Amino acid sequence: MTSLFDLPFEEAEPPASAVPARPAAPPTRTTGTPMPEPEAPLPNTRARRVYSVSELTGEIRLLLEEQFAEAWVEGELSNCRLWNTGHLYFTLKDSQAQIKAVMFRSSLRYLKFKPQDGLRVVARGRVSVYDPKGEYQLVCEHMEPEGLGARQLAFEQLKARLAAEGLFAPERKRSLPTLPRKIGVVTSLDGAAVRDIIKVLRRRYGNAHIVIRPTRVQGEGAALEIARALAAIGGVDGVDVIIVGRGGGSIEDLWAFNEEVVARAIAGCPVPTISAVGHETDVTIADFVADLRAPTPSAAAEMVVSRKDDFCAGIDRLAGRLAAAIDGRFHRLQSRLRGLEARPGFGGFRARVAMRGRHVADLDGDLQHRLRARLTQRERTYRTLRLQLESLDVRRRLEMIRTRLAGGDARLAAAASRGCRQADSRFRQAAARLEALSPLAVLGRGYALCWTADQSRLVRDADTVAPGERVQVRLDRGALLCDIVERTSSGPRG
Repeated sequence: MTSLFDLPFEEAEPPASAVPARPAAPPTRTTGTPMPEPEAPLPNTRARRVYSVSELTGEIRLLLEEQFAEAWVEGELSNCRLWNTGHLYFTLKDSQAQIKAVMFRSSLRYLKFKPQDGLRVVARGRVSVYDPKGEYQLVCEHMEPEGLGARQLAFEQLKARLAAEGLFAPERKRSLPTLPRKIGVVTSLDGAAVRDIIKVLRRRYGNAHIVIRPTRVQGEGAALEIARALAAIGGVDGVDVIIVGRGGGSIEDLWAFNEEVVARAIAGCPVPTISAVGHETDVTIADFVADLRAPTPSAAAEMVVSRKDDFCAGIDRLAGRLAAAIDGRFHRLQSRLRGLEARPGFGGFRARVAMRGRHVADLDGDLQHRLRARLTQRERTYRTLRLQLESLDVRRRLEMIRTRLAGGDARLAAAASRGCRQADSRFRQAAARLEALSPLAVLGRGYALCWTADQSRLVRDADTVAPGERVQVRLDRGALLCDIVERTSSGPRG
């Protein structure tokens, strides 16, 4: 396909040496009539296509997606950022170049290790273009550490973290009971491990009470079910020891026992726990956390009741063949899935959907930033208006008026009290003077007042009454009603 850049924008003028020199005068016929000039060659009218930026970017994206539908890239991780959308954005670099890359949430959840800056990895994905920014990038679908498998890296990371917390410390290991009466078993009912354990226990210790808590031991979600089974059987009354494990298999089959949730469930178990996962060469995180590790489930049963060295080879061979069959089918299905994913049409569709998702994520982040800025501005305006409103608040003014009224009321009460005291003092003085001038005051000195019987007038002259009349004599204390027996007249006052 002819590239746009192979076409010149304008036709270049031919060099001077390539242009034939015109004769000074046209040749003439013998008759003297000049010959007509030859026609000039037509210019090269080659069609020119003008692309828009979007069209050109789309063409480049299609070329890259067709050419690099599946590419394996080795490099060092840098600028790893996990967005709130669940997508991982990072840069793959070496000593001379770098390329931006993205791993979407649908692919990231299958990783068994945590991508970190500085880690050298081998990534598989498709080269595409992010249209809004015109950047080419690697849409990563699979990643594994260079020189170390993803599962092995996850195993080492979890092992180091749990060891730092002290879950592997020898001092926290508990010894097995000498003669357990009730033995708990956490495993799958469909596997060979449960049959192996029951067989050994029945042969070695027929009176043992076996409590089995069935659970899945491989596949998605098996780790959480194992942790729940451990918590459930640990709460059964009378259980002395617990065997947790499964038969042999590939590292994928045994991976549930390398999960953190299983390790913490074993560490929190209230009774001693024996880890019996896979074969003797298989080592899992559960083996380090458990109180005792058994090379096989049958060996775990022997450790509980008595330690012997005979193993059930037939069950082990069946478990190995089953694990091999499962592993073979898994690899065949995985190869078929990769073949389907490598088809150009399917890959391009997923890449376009992924690019749209990233564009939506960018728009969402921009919208959130603008909303936060707008809310901050509104909050500042609100605070300013609130301060202005508080300065004009009627309640504050009423409080000031109430304070002034309270002060005035106190001053009024004090003035009224002073006025009452002054009036009372004046009243007492006037009463004292009045008392001094009262005619009744002389009664206390032994004098008396004589009234007529009806108290209509005072008797000042004895001639004003006749014998036989009745008069009333007022004393200082009380009064006397007297009858006139005799009267004695006296002359006028000198």
